[in-house]
Amino acid sequence: MRPLVTIVDYGRSNLLSVQRALEACGAGVQFAGTPAAVRDAGALVLPGVGAFADGMAQLRALGLVEPLCQAAQAGTPLLGICLGMQMLLRQSPEGGLTAGLGLIEGEVAPLPAHAADGRALKVPNVGWRALRLTEAAQNGPLRALAGATAPEVYFVHSYHALPARAQDCAAVIEFGGQEICAAVQRGNVTGLQFHPEKSGPAGLAILRAFVRQLG
Repeated sequence: MRPLVTIVDYGRSNLLSVQRALEACGAGVQFAGTPAAVRDAGALVLPGVGAFADGMAQLRALGLVEPLCQAAQAGTPLLGICLGMQMLLRQSPEGGLTAGLGLIEGEVAPLPAHAADGRALKVPNVGWRALRLTEAAQNGPLRALAGATAPEVYFVHSYHALPARAQDCAAVIEFGGQEICAAVQRGNVTGLQFHPEKSGPAGLAILRAFVRQLG
């Protein structure tokens, strides 16, 4: 029997591409838009596109903030993707300073407007960039890329995570000569700033590792 993954549906993401990628990695998939369905899930994926304040407003309107936090604190595997990763943190200024789920201590900030040498950078950051894994990657699904030479993954974002604890950053990219956190990992909670469902073999390897840990 396929491990069952529950994708949180709060009206702010392209669910079909995430569903297809998870199914290709061996998971059964269902969608949840109610507190009870989130609480009952054996594994959760929180995708998302758009602004932080809007995403959190939708989660609050559906009553999903507390169930998501309770599930994560109870040990349910939780994978945040793009905006879903950012909402794992404590707060973001995007759309007005807004509280997040607070499952990863730290905050979200705009991408740097200028490179280390002073030149203007193009924001949003769109396209393929090489990941450099940190030690934190050994404790979550990113470990599937261990040993790979600079695996490239696909980004579309204007904001990035600033974890308060350096050990919660599981991967970085170079952006204008500066290191930007591209993934977070703490216990059963993983966040990916990039889109694994659009990142070819590297992205599928991460999702496959997430599914396999479910048994």
